[in-house]
Amino acid sequence: MANNPYEQYQKSKILTASPAELTLMLYDGAIKFGNIAKSGMEEKDIQKAHTNVIKVQKIIEEFRNTLDHKYPIADELDNVYAYLLQRLMEANIKKDPEIMEEIIGHLRSMRDTWAEVMRKNKAGEA
Repeated sequence: MANNPYEQYQKSKILTASPAELTLMLYDGAIKFGNIAKSGMEEKDIQKAHTNVIKVQKIIEEFRNTLDHKYPIADELDNVYAYLLQRLMEANIKKDPEIMEEIIGHLRSMRDTWAEVMRKNKAGEA
């Protein structure tokens, strides 16, 4: 069976990414799965909604588990992640697309902030 070139590219992209780039990819994935979950809720596709909410939860749990608490911001991020996980549970139980949209908005904001930090760090290295 021939390998899909796109899959090979994606795997290579992940394997060669820096930790900062991996974090950005995880934020992108959480947003993508959040949008799919929201779509499932709007379509009354319970399985689609549930499966993708769980994917978002797993990404946020990974963010939470990898926080380095020697930095003060880690406690603040932990609180944000705890809030997002609570809202994800609510969205999943109620199948509420409005709650999902709120979560996606927070994830986009965090992703954009992370991308800006990466950009500034890269500019500082040049």
